[in-house]
Amino acid sequence: MNPGSPGSPDSPGGSSPAITPAAFRRGFPMLERTVHLASCSLGARSTAVDASLERMQEAIAAHGAPWDRFEQEIHAARENFASLIGADPEQIAILPNASVGAYQAVSTLPLEAPRTEIVTTVEEFPSVAHVWLAQQPRGARVVFTGDRDGGRIETADYTAVLGPGTALVSVPMSTYQYAERPPVAEIVEAGRAAGALTFVDAYQAVGVMPVDVAEIGCDFLVAGTMKYLAGLPGLAFLYARGGPATDRDPQLTGWFGRVEPMAFDPLRLDFPAVARRFETGTPAVPAVYAANAALGLFDGVDWDDVRRHVGALIERAARTLTAQGERVRRAERPELQGAHLGLYDTDPRALAGWLAARGIAVSPRGPVVRLSFHYYNSAADVEALCQAVRAFRALTGPALPVPVPLPKVRPPA
Repeated sequence: MNPGSPGSPDSPGGSSPAITPAAFRRGFPMLERTVHLASCSLGARSTAVDASLERMQEAIAAHGAPWDRFEQEIHAARENFASLIGADPEQIAILPNASVGAYQAVSTLPLEAPRTEIVTTVEEFPSVAHVWLAQQPRGARVVFTGDRDGGRIETADYTAVLGPGTALVSVPMSTYQYAERPPVAEIVEAGRAAGALTFVDAYQAVGVMPVDVAEIGCDFLVAGTMKYLAGLPGLAFLYARGGPATDRDPQLTGWFGRVEPMAFDPLRLDFPAVARRFETGTPAVPAVYAANAALGLFDGVDWDDVRRHVGALIERAARTLTAQGERVRRAERPELQGAHLGLYDTDPRALAGWLAARGIAVSPRGPVVRLSFHYYNSAADVEALCQAVRAFRALTGPALPVPVPLPKVRPPA
């Protein structure tokens, strides 16, 4: 339970009741003046996060250097995220971002013959893919599956290249650009059957869909707080399943990665036998406070209801925009769709800027403007967006055909 959240020792009342989309939305008063469809990039501002930062500042004002309180918040963040994904707190490391999480995971691999291959997808978020590519001087061979046209990620894409040389299999739970949901559990199972460790990037999934590490079966999972979890930049979580395969010492460390950080012993390098071994220096304390407050907003939320609500908004937006002559990108079936819709445009940044000037926040990536939906979004948000796009086309002319896909070539290993 988050400090200060409903049902915690710091608040009156017992456990939180079930939360509806309208009730959830009331925690984000900025939505009264802004149509926020950019949660795939940065979540909306909430009163809970604002209050948490004030609480942190008050702790500093009242106590000077309240590190004991900060440590309590860090411990709470570990517990809260563990609860969110069905893990044990000892399986969670607190890190500054997903890139460090990816590096910490791969740094434990020897990458020695015969297992030198890292198998991933062309739809991997660049920050994670770049960590894999940076292992090439260590002897890694990075194999990218799929075609560079944003096509569906299939299990067969992976099984076609998995083998005795595979050391690590990496797959996103929902792709950052087109919000496609790969068959993650199947790919993880295939990776483990090949004798490889498995890594899942759940950044575009946590906060808008159920995430259960026991069901996924992965060795590592990374996610952060600033998108659908409605926290702040500067904080990520790394889940490490535990056991001989994931208890190796990482290459990057710091005093928070010690058995007893408060020993302040510069001469001893020891690693705890839990996921804290992956931690480095002092985490971003404001982001920790914000994470606990934001995670508290989800107490009582039904994740299946979140999926249904988001899916209905995506369907409504896709149907209306298509009727207006727009070209949208979405998955073949609703169950394969993440939490955002792609709107094609010849200049996505220009369209995003025009919408922003009218109080509609979206996120351009590649050939599309990403329109992301959360539990706090409403049908009125969809209507406001569609009206604004219609006004934009009235000024610029009709939407042009969908851009020609990039050639179906696999990047070099």
